[in-house]
Amino acid sequence: MNFDQARFFMIEQQIRPWDVLDPDVLALLEAHPRHLYVPEAQQKLAYSDLEIPIGEGEFMLSPKIEAKLLQAIDLAEQDRVLEVGTGIGYLTRLLSHAAASVTSIEWHPSLFEQAQTRLADCTNIKLHQGDASQNWPDGEQYDAIVITGALTEVSQAYREKLALGGRMVAFVGEAPAISAILITRISDEEWVEESLFETLVAPLHSQQARPRKFQF
Repeated sequence: MNFDQARFFMIEQQIRPWDVLDPDVLALLEAHPRHLYVPEAQQKLAYSDLEIPIGEGEFMLSPKIEAKLLQAIDLAEQDRVLEVGTGIGYLTRLLSHAAASVTSIEWHPSLFEQAQTRLADCTNIKLHQGDASQNWPDGEQYDAIVITGALTEVSQAYREKLALGGRMVAFVGEAPAISAILITRISDEEWVEESLFETLVAPLHSQQARPRKFQF
């Protein structure tokens, strides 16, 4: 299979038609082969318009949704990013190449270990394993937060973790009514919320599980 050609068609036939036209986002997708982050048995589907199972009942977001989130959050090279739901690390790598640093948390130990291996060469990524469904109490604020699974609501703790001017993208709701939203902090006590698109993604697994001890 010609993966370079498949990646080109993904960008031209899936990403651009979904109004993802930011040249920086398109360049990221072109520069980082997605099939290297897909289980070997699924590699032929890496550039298809679907969610790919990665184990533990979890799925990679479809390419156009990943692209739409990247465009909406509008990262700058000095931004500090928090990602909730590492998966096996593809979106994490894209975030790390668009921002100064990424802190990413994964609930499943097996997926966390895979991400560690795949992202070992990225010096600006810090990976943690634990439950970050409602908060990740590291005492830090971030310029951008990405929550990769659906929540019933976004906790106030995560709103508070946004720096002034910070942006957060998240999926909110329950199937079949799930909205991708963009939350921007405009003052110490004010946040603006914008609906981006309707979709259907899996819930963030950790919100349904018993909390574990945080590991930093």
